[in-house]
Amino acid sequence: QLQLVESGGALVQPGGSLRLSCVVSGFTLDYYAMGWFRQAPGKEREGVACISSSSSSSSRTPHYADSVKGRFHISRDNAKNTVYLQMNSLEPGDTATYYCARDQGSVCQGVEEYGMDYWGSGTLVIVPS
Repeated sequence: QLQLVESGGALVQPGGSLRLSCVVSGFTLDYYAMGWFRQAPGKEREGVACISSSSSSSSRTPHYADSVKGRFHISRDNAKNTVYLQMNSLEPGDTATYYCARDQGSVCQGVEEYGMDYWGSGTLVIVPS
């Protein structure tokens, strides 16, 4: 059974850091691009970051939303079936439920969600103002 399970969400003060994890099962992580998305209360879901499969040269240049560039870092550990999102210098605007998702292919198409075919249930990050 294919699953994506996020964890690591918490309440963190502005300027703090947090690392989210997405443990996958039921498929070979190395074959797929993976993305992180978020949805804030009352807003549409938006792309945060995407990393291509390790076999792709594109994995050396992950994609990030402009709002998180320089603060967030996506990585993957295929041996642990896990994708990470390191979040630094957190701001109240980062408050959202964060989701990881699998792309149908091996190469990211920006941080768009149209190619994503499986999703986790999300983990909540709160950065109070």
